[in-house]
Amino acid sequence: NNLAERAIKSLVIGRKNWLFCQSFNGAQSSAIILSLIETAERNGLDPEKHLVYLLSNLPNESTLTDKEALSAYLPWTKTTQANCR
Repeated sequence: NNLAERAIKSLVIGRKNWLFCQSFNGAQSSAIILSLIETAERNGLDPEKHLVYLLSNLPNESTLTDKEALSAYLPWTKTTQANCR
C-alpha cells in the first residue's frame, strides 16, 4: 500500500494545479508529459535527458506508425538506457 501511495503522490500534489490547464487538450498534453517523466524515473533514467532524447530523435523517424521503430525508444532498451542515464 505504501508503494502505491508513493507512486501517485506527485499526481495528487499536482491535482489542484491541473485545474488550470484551460482546455482538454492542455490537460491531455500534461498527462502525456507526466507519464513520460514517471516512466523514465521508474526505469532509472534522468527524465530531462529522456525527454530531450525523444524530442530530438523521434522527429527524424520516417514514420511514427511503425511499432518496431518506436520500440527502440522505450525506456528499457539498451540504447535509451545508455543515452538517458
